Amino acid sequence: MSRCRAGAALLAALLACALCCSTAVAAEEQPRKQGAKKHRARGEERQQQEKRQQEKRQQREKRGAEVPGIEARAWALIDARTGEVIVAHNGGKELPIASTTKLMTAYVAIKEMPLGKIVKAQPYDSEYGESLLGMRDGQEISVRDLLYGLILRSGNDAAHTLAIAAAGSTARFVDQMNRYAAALGLSHTHYANPVGLDQKGNYSSARDLATLTQRLLRIPVFARIANSESAILRSVHPRRRITTINELLSMAPWINGVKTGHTFGALYVLVGSGRRKGVELISDAIGAPSGEDRFSDNLELLEYGFHQYERRLPIHAGQDLADPSIRYAGGVLPLRAARGVAVGLRRDQKLSLEVRAPSEVEGPIERGAVLGHATVFVDGLRAGEVALRAGRSIPKASSFDRARGFVGNHLIPIALAMFVILMGGVLLYRRLTRRNDQGERTRVNAK
Repeated sequence: MSRCRAGAALLAALLACALCCSTAVAAEEQPRKQGAKKHRARGEERQQQEKRQQEKRQQREKRGAEVPGIEARAWALIDARTGEVIVAHNGGKELPIASTTKLMTAYVAIKEMPLGKIVKAQPYDSEYGESLLGMRDGQEISVRDLLYGLILRSGNDAAHTLAIAAAGSTARFVDQMNRYAAALGLSHTHYANPVGLDQKGNYSSARDLATLTQRLLRIPVFARIANSESAILRSVHPRRRITTINELLSMAPWINGVKTGHTFGALYVLVGSGRRKGVELISDAIGAPSGEDRFSDNLELLEYGFHQYERRLPIHAGQDLADPSIRYAGGVLPLRAARGVAVGLRRDQKLSLEVRAPSEVEGPIERGAVLGHATVFVDGLRAGEVALRAGRSIPKASSFDRARGFVGNHLIPIALAMFVILMGGVLLYRRLTRRNDQGERTRVNAK
């Protein structure tokens, strides 16, 4: 009887243990299954996001093949390399341009003052709603930091301070702005203030605005400022970080500028730029009905423009582009491209290459030394340039190499000189021989 009870107890213990194990296993499996479900859900969500992004890209590419439908009063798209107008609407119409006026303010300031110059913030009576950098009267700040505040924050107080620092008064500065506009050939542009507030006589056109931006983007410091989403003002105490109000910069990774504008008279204005496929384009929209429209209009213009180009690589990194002969030592020295040059090309454009390099070189030359340049032209206009570097080292020529080189380079003159000397020796020998013969005859006859 006791044995039966012991067996029953053992069986009960085994059943309880099995039940606990199964419960534990189930408990462990449940989180795994839940984790697997979450993982699958995340994977499906990621796939859906990628699908939506692909659809958006396809829609943008489809739109890019079509001429943009833009509601702004005027707009233009140009090739930044050549200034060629790709497409435009009311490109020459004179319109108020709001704070894109500050592009000329920046141009004159850069031309007239060193970037490191420290100036004092001038008192500025702002109206409600104006864009400001926010400076204390008399605060010391560098021209460089003012330019960041001018372009990123569209600070009217920054424009006012730059004008007085450069010319002594806003009136004289406006005169400078108009002189520079005339010098740049901006025939549909006139300025009445350095800020861009609505005022009679302050206007420009879509084509002129793009042309001015083209000139500005050739200035490295301005190109860096226009492409900055944020900046630290290092000349003020304490230092300040500012962020851009140009939302276009965050809409595509290839966008690199440039400037916003808005007043009641001008409506919404934006100048944009981007670089893709080895080409840089500049767009602008003047008088867009809303702030959102000006950003989408410029993005659509740029995408349309880049759709017209295909990327070409006329120069590859390390490509041999010249082989000058080596003086004295003989042979040639390969001159190779320091980097590749990519350019964008439309179907109707022609590509050409010009190489400037010596026909002969002499050692010593170190490997990598710059000995020439190669320039790529699109329709005869410069589109890119690269240095040509020595492909190997060349030692200094020895005396033997110089002598051998001299003989090799002057072989014909040396041969002619030797022939002349030989012929002169033969003639002299014959003359001497005749004299000796005549002397012997005279002695014989005398005997």
